[in-house]
Amino acid sequence: MPPPLFAIEPVAPEAEKSRINLLPCRIHHDGDVNTSDTFWNPTKAEDGLQTAYLRGRKLHGETVKLPEGYRGVVVEKTDAKPSAPTTRELGDEDVMAIDDPDDQLEVGEMKAKATFDELTIWGHESTSDSSVDPFMRGMQEWISLAEEVWHPD
Repeated sequence: MPPPLFAIEPVAPEAEKSRINLLPCRIHHDGDVNTSDTFWNPTKAEDGLQTAYLRGRKLHGETVKLPEGYRGVVVEKTDAKPSAPTTRELGDEDVMAIDDPDDQLEVGEMKAKATFDELTIWGHESTSDSSVDPFMRGMQEWISLAEEVWHPD
């Protein structure tokens, strides 16, 4: 089997649980943020729907649990490279020399930073409709695909 293009380190037992929020906007920041109730203070109604305001815009959120047997992982790219199997492990038929450096595939490793078992999907003025929302549909289709790959009938 060829070496992986990327690998994810196993999740450490001490990995923190995260609250994941999928916002209907683009934020040009990549890093930690000091949270403040002044800027983000969602409230939850009796019917389970949440309401929050972000920069004066009203958002409605719905919490979606991941299906049984699934877990979410927040990962961060590292500079480490996954260990490649030796040519003895691969077998001669799997080995192909690539001389041109432009044809080399980038190989990387990701480190698990946190886990989650639910996420909140936010929409402008209303909750996102799972039949239309691309993120909800993508997640549902990905889970369906994973079920077919791992449990074909």
